[in-house]
Amino acid sequence: MCLGIPGKVVDTWDEAGTRMCTVDFGGTTKTVCLAYLPDMQIGEYTIVHAGFAITRLDEASAQETLRMFDDLGVLDDELAGDEGQGRREPA
Repeated sequence: MCLGIPGKVVDTWDEAGTRMCTVDFGGTTKTVCLAYLPDMQIGEYTIVHAGFAITRLDEASAQETLRMFDDLGVLDDELAGDEGQGRREPA
């Protein structure tokens, strides 16, 4: 299953001319490409799909969606398989 997961941007940088960021998904972090949303700022929330930030959303919507995914038991499945936290290639 590939769901768009909401998360909070906690760091941004440029890598080989492409905007990148670290997104926090309630304690799990992933490196995400900002090619589609290069103006994202630290503290904003985004939906991430296949390693790319695809839309921005408000904090309340992000938290509600994360709660629903957790209640359905799909959040852990979607975030599983990470080698740990920190910067790495987009998922």
